[in-house]
Amino acid sequence: MELNRALEQHIAVFGESGSGKTVMLSSFYGATQEPRYLQKSLFHVLPDDVGQGNRLHRNYLGMRNSARLPEPTRFAGTSYSFSLKLKDEADADLMKAKPFDALRLVWHDYPGEWFEEDVSGPEEAQRRIDTFKALLGSDVALLLVDGQRLLDNSGEEERYLKLLFTNFRNGLLSLKSELLEDGKPLVEFPRIWILALSKSDLLPELDVFKFRDLLIEKASDDIDELRKVIAGLVEANGALSVGEDFVLLSSAKFESGKIEVAKRVGLDLILPLAAVLPFERHTKWAEALHIPGKVLENLLRAAGPFAAVLIGGKGTLPGPLGFLQKLVGPDVVKDAANLAADKLREINAEAVARRDYLTATLTRFKMDLTQGETDQTLLRSRR
Repeated sequence: MELNRALEQHIAVFGESGSGKTVMLSSFYGATQEPRYLQKSLFHVLPDDVGQGNRLHRNYLGMRNSARLPEPTRFAGTSYSFSLKLKDEADADLMKAKPFDALRLVWHDYPGEWFEEDVSGPEEAQRRIDTFKALLGSDVALLLVDGQRLLDNSGEEERYLKLLFTNFRNGLLSLKSELLEDGKPLVEFPRIWILALSKSDLLPELDVFKFRDLLIEKASDDIDELRKVIAGLVEANGALSVGEDFVLLSSAKFESGKIEVAKRVGLDLILPLAAVLPFERHTKWAEALHIPGKVLENLLRAAGPFAAVLIGGKGTLPGPLGFLQKLVGPDVVKDAANLAADKLREINAEAVARRDYLTATLTRFKMDLTQGETDQTLLRSRR
């Protein structure tokens, strides 16, 4: 996370070619432009690049109105930045008093072909390295498991899954020497790797628990090998979660000659996962693990302001959170990360009533993650 007056969240999306990344991004953005979303939301989702936004919206409208899928992209690693602009009815004085007054999501789309095929030459090899380096600031990475490929390999899912995780593992290994300067592990690197079932509408019998169980039964060794490779890239690799969180995603319901974009699964969790999950997880790691100072500071650089927006406070923090003492009070970061459901709803309702839309949005995000677990669409690690 980068912190100025905007809290900037980065999410990296990895998936093979054809796994649905472009469709998912188009569906995610297009839905935020629908009248119903605009009416109920406390913020507008605005593309920082208007041209990118128009292309994504066009993709969405093509699916909604003409059942036309977006053109596939190949070897095109692109970052998309969206600003969440609070509605004008928000209390301006309250917003000025916050440590940040805006949110931004940066979505990094990493081409699946670079995990499946050799690069064509030095120029493409450098482009692959540069594209990966651009996403190192992400806290969360989504690793897509293609529902169609699971369906095609029904009963022998391990054949597909072994190839998927092997390709990702080898792809990361091929980048290792270029990513590590003087062989030193990285302080800044995605530390939460969520396994996501894309096209989950094709497998309606799978809830998130059955998806987790399928991966553990069919590919636990391969996931473990991938985890080892990622752990070899980062400093303080105890503060790392690979294949411990699971989510179901579906961009729409696809039928012959019809795409129902309103029937989506999990995409409303993208913003909460990017914004809230790192705050919760990093705070837990800071309490439970002995983490070197530079890594700790990197993990928690936005935790104090985030907690201050949620529940406020000032004073001195104990233990490993002490460097945040000028921002929030005793145990405020921990308390904010572990707000009980009733208290969360209370804070949310009070924030909406006084037009504190930033606090209302972040508490709503936390509530959305809890609801995702209730709906058995999301499963968060307890570690």
